[in-house]
Amino acid sequence: MPEDYKAQRTVSAIFQEQQQIDNAIRRLIDRGIPQDHISVMGKNFQSNTRITGFITKKDVILGGLRTGAIFGSLFGSFLSLLTGVGVLFIPFLGPVVAAGPLSAVLLGAASGAIAGSAGAGLVSIFVALGMPEEKAAVYQTRLEAGEFLVMAEVPEGKGGEIQLLLESAGGQEIAINSMTLPRPCAGTCNSPEDLSPEVRNHLSPDAQITFIQRYNAVLAETADAMKAEQAAWEMIHQEYEEDENGVWSKSKVTV
Repeated sequence: MPEDYKAQRTVSAIFQEQQQIDNAIRRLIDRGIPQDHISVMGKNFQSNTRITGFITKKDVILGGLRTGAIFGSLFGSFLSLLTGVGVLFIPFLGPVVAAGPLSAVLLGAASGAIAGSAGAGLVSIFVALGMPEEKAAVYQTRLEAGEFLVMAEVPEGKGGEIQLLLESAGGQEIAINSMTLPRPCAGTCNSPEDLSPEVRNHLSPDAQITFIQRYNAVLAETADAMKAEQAAWEMIHQEYEEDENGVWSKSKVTV
């Protein structure tokens, strides 16, 4: 990713066909949007290969809204361009595939927003992130109907250009919001104070240390902040459980 790339806006759009997403993502990358600033979400992807990533068959996720083991696959060539593919359960939507930075948000910090929202599902997540409720509700409805969401985080002056790109690629319900998806740290995490509030507020003090240690170790090995974030959340899921407030605080008992 270019060092001077600074995302300040998120351009989002709904696509009706999976084939449209492939074209849209490739055009976004060609236009200079880094892969780790592109997210995709949907229900009805055509499966090609077994999933490799931070969700396993035995994962049961999202606090009090757990429904059982959810598993899935990588879904086509365009998702292989992105990192962080996971299969998650969202109220009103059921199992969904999410790729890019949105997947980590859904897996980690956003789970508390869902747990505290009386089952408002994706709407509550997007509103917590800064999206207008009316647009969030439209996106949830369209995703329920089997359509797909693409989100691109862009510099402030690039929003109009990317809006036109997504529109020409077949995007609908296009919106530009002054929101970006939270990342855990800007570089190496030296202390819990370095964690973003969206991450820190959903981890107990012990879980914060666990997260930081795993994040820094994988970041040092790979120089890939997305992989480090996925690995850190995976470790949290392995070692902790959420409490009633959506905070990862309860150490799992191993037998």
